[in-house]
Amino acid sequence: MQRHNNKIAMALSLGGLALAGQVQAEEGKLYLFNWTEYMDPAIVEAFEAEHDVEVVQNYFNSNPEMFAKLNAGGVSQYDIIVPSNYYVPRLIETGLVQPLDRERLDNLDNVMAQFRNPAYDPGGRYSVPYQWGTTGLVYNTESFPDAPKSWSLLFDPARNDTYPFGLIGDGQVALSSACAYLGHGYDCTDMAAWREAAQLLIETKGRDNFSGFADGTPALQQLARGVTHVGMSFNGDFLFARGEDPDSFENLAFMIPDEGAEMWVDTMMIPAQAPNPELAHAFIDYLLDAEVGAQLSNYNYYASPNAAAVPYLDEVLTQPPIQPSEADLDRLRFTPTLEGERLQTFQQLWSEVKAR
Repeated sequence: MQRHNNKIAMALSLGGLALAGQVQAEEGKLYLFNWTEYMDPAIVEAFEAEHDVEVVQNYFNSNPEMFAKLNAGGVSQYDIIVPSNYYVPRLIETGLVQPLDRERLDNLDNVMAQFRNPAYDPGGRYSVPYQWGTTGLVYNTESFPDAPKSWSLLFDPARNDTYPFGLIGDGQVALSSACAYLGHGYDCTDMAAWREAAQLLIETKGRDNFSGFADGTPALQQLARGVTHVGMSFNGDFLFARGEDPDSFENLAFMIPDEGAEMWVDTMMIPAQAPNPELAHAFIDYLLDAEVGAQLSNYNYYASPNAAAVPYLDEVLTQPPIQPSEADLDRLRFTPTLEGERLQTFQQLWSEVKAR
């Protein structure tokens, strides 16, 4: 999951922003801001044909990058964004997104019960689940033939003092993974535990075989090329990339560490000043269709939150690593949503980690 977007100048007045939105809407374009390789081109083409519109896609590589670009003008540039669960409250509280018109979403009842009233968006007023998955370790099985299911492949120099490794660039996920390794739990929010985890990250990135920070797709590319031998990525991205280039991924495997790891839900939301919110609702509803929802998961190899889609899913999506085992499910947690003082403390700690 990665890439770039274009910015609208922040100096535009509210009137100018509204006018820009009208022009884009009149042009019959839907502006989608998404992770890379996360949308089936065939779905886009079918929607374009059915609604006689053009879908314009731009991409981001991490939730912090998406949030920053919305703050830099993207709130009036995109019709749909695809943030992860722990960023949903932050988007709502900062006024960057608008409530959904549920009357326009005929297929909303297809959403699985466990995703209808999520803690990150009570009642589902602002978001609709898109896909869900896990963040774990991808490692070279030749370099680590007896690898434990543990974050120690990253954090214990006695376990790996030779092979290059990378850390995920999303600060919350990196810090939470360090917390899990230290025994504080992946979803820890205790300040003392955070400081201990931050110190571990500083020590880890100071090792000679640390290659740097990389998110999602770039991390997998480094692993496939042998630039790194262990790193953090997402279960669906791993399976997708392995299917695209089986030779490069022949000796790579995905694991969920026993100390605990992240389960996430990516959602669909509409920015507060979206150029075409009506078309955005139409696209969200289109993806909630049973067969379209299955087509999406069959393309990007992630688990579907769409109950009606289940009969149409490929078999590979019904087993690990896409559907975690019961034991692994018990170890998965959502990344905590941070607000106020806790958010400030995290940002300070993460800035210190990156600077040292």
